[in-house]
Amino acid sequence: MTRIAAVSGSRSADSTTRAALRVALDAAADAGADTDLIDLAAADLPLYHPEEDAQGDSEELKRRVREADGVLAGTPVYRGSYSSTFKNFHDFCGSDEYANTAVGLLATAGGGSYGGTLEHLRSTFRNVHAWTVPHEVGIQGASSKVETVAASPDGEPRITDEDLRGRTERLGRVVVEHAERMRE
Repeated sequence: MTRIAAVSGSRSADSTTRAALRVALDAAADAGADTDLIDLAAADLPLYHPEEDAQGDSEELKRRVREADGVLAGTPVYRGSYSSTFKNFHDFCGSDEYANTAVGLLATAGGGSYGGTLEHLRSTFRNVHAWTVPHEVGIQGASSKVETVAASPDGEPRITDEDLRGRTERLGRVVVEHAERMRE
C-alpha cells in the first residue's frame, strides 16, 4: 500500500496549516493510501546540531518520512518563507529520507503572499533529491478559508472555499498518483 506522510510545520494549537494538510491527507486516504500526520508542534525536536546524531524524536520522525512513498509538506508563511519549525525539521532530513519521494507543497498565509514560501520549499526539497509534484497549494487569508478542528462545528477540519478545497484535495491525490508511479 502507498504510504503518504504529511509534515505540519506549524506550532499553533489552532493551525490552519495542519487543518489544510488533514484535508489533503483525507483525499490521499480516499485514493487508497495509508496516511500519517507528523505534527511538529507535538514533537520533541531540539534545534538541529550537525555534530549530534539522534536528538529528541528526530530518529522516529526521519523513519516515518523515509518509509513514506510520498510527503505532503505544509508550513505557515513567516516573513515570506517557511517556518523555523519546518526548517529545523528539514535540517534533520536529507536525501536518505527524500530520494525518489513525491512531495506536495502547501503554504498557508495570514494575509501576504505565499509564492516565495513555495519556491523556497521547492528548492530545498530538490536539494535532497525529492521530486516535487507540479501541483501545489497556497492559501492566502487562510484564517478566513480554513476551519480548524477547534473552529469546525463537528470537529473536522475543512476548507470553506470550494475551489481551494478542490485544489487541496487534488494535492493529496496527485501525491498518491506520483508516489505510486515512482514505486513502479
